[in-house]
Amino acid sequence: MADILIPDPSVIVLIGPAGSGKTTLAARHFAAAEILSSDALRARIAGDERDQRATSAAFREIGVALDRRLAVDLLTVIDATNLRPADRRPWLAAARRHHVPAIAIVVDLPKGLVQSQNAGRDRVVDAEVVDRHLALLRRTIERADLEREGWDAVVRLRSRADVRDLSVVRSRPS
Repeated sequence: MADILIPDPSVIVLIGPAGSGKTTLAARHFAAAEILSSDALRARIAGDERDQRATSAAFREIGVALDRRLAVDLLTVIDATNLRPADRRPWLAAARRHHVPAIAIVVDLPKGLVQSQNAGRDRVVDAEVVDRHLALLRRTIERADLEREGWDAVVRLRSRADVRDLSVVRSRPS
């Protein structure tokens, strides 16, 4: 995997099933203050990142925080599954409102690897849920949803090596 050029500021949206390594990838390439995580916000709201009852509130908070960060030209990463067009639409809209690029990073790993990584996590997601996530990702890719949605760039990571070798290079406008 070659270097990817990330304009700063921009909106970076991670897309992939539970267990695919999105959170690990975000932590490796971005500062904690730059990452808006649905899991972290569910934990803050409900005391448990797996409590799906807090999902709507968590995403409302992400939307507010994203607008605030973009208003002061701060790069922001959205760490959530983002598997449906409707899930991604608010992040694209925020990028357009603030006139910054929107970059999709798709973690599209083989099913066996995702299920294995999920099983080894502290917070294991039910395998059937991960299978549903994988099916949603396949549908998004097969229907070319991302290409039609208007992303400024789409980076697709298809192997453990792609994830491992990813290098993020930031560029500030001149």
